[in-house]
Amino acid sequence: MFTGIVTGVGRIERATPSAAGLRLAVDAGALDTSDVAIGDSIAVNGVCLTVVALAGARFEVDVSQETIDCTVGLGVPGEVNLEKSLRLADRLGGHLVTGHVDGVGEVVAFDAVGDNRRLVVRAPRELARYIARKGSIAVQGVSLTVNRVAGAEFEINLIPHTLAATTLGRLAPGARVNLEVDLIARYVERMLGAGSEATE
Repeated sequence: MFTGIVTGVGRIERATPSAAGLRLAVDAGALDTSDVAIGDSIAVNGVCLTVVALAGARFEVDVSQETIDCTVGLGVPGEVNLEKSLRLADRLGGHLVTGHVDGVGEVVAFDAVGDNRRLVVRAPRELARYIARKGSIAVQGVSLTVNRVAGAEFEINLIPHTLAATTLGRLAPGARVNLEVDLIARYVERMLGAGSEATE
């Protein structure tokens, strides 16, 4: 479990094909790895991955073909948002994020509004019903508040701190991004569905 509060921007240095998918070698950058052990979980661009090798500020993770098929950006070298898994004593500064990406969205607009940026993303239609104004969503592993929803598109305001502390400042129209909808919305839908099934 994660919070969506990115604690370091790292870099995928190498993506090596394996029998089951990919083995990624990641430079953790500013992420503190002093308390990371093999078997720990780290979110890479919002994808929960297990550390299988560790050497100083570099770690390796395996990515299954299933994960590759439903995410974006893990198969090529480049900067990534990193977050270590949540501990029970940690502050929940963002929202509860599982690291299980629900789908891939597309950036429709990325406009300057003073020092901020207005980010508009088009989500897959099947995810749109889970996205609500003033609700939470994780984009590339970053916990964000939705300002506006119009059909399958939603709008977010990115403040200078978020732009500086994550990779989101490098986005542009046409970019594809990993999305994870609010966990609570998923459970509410399931509970309401279970209620209707019980009356049938």
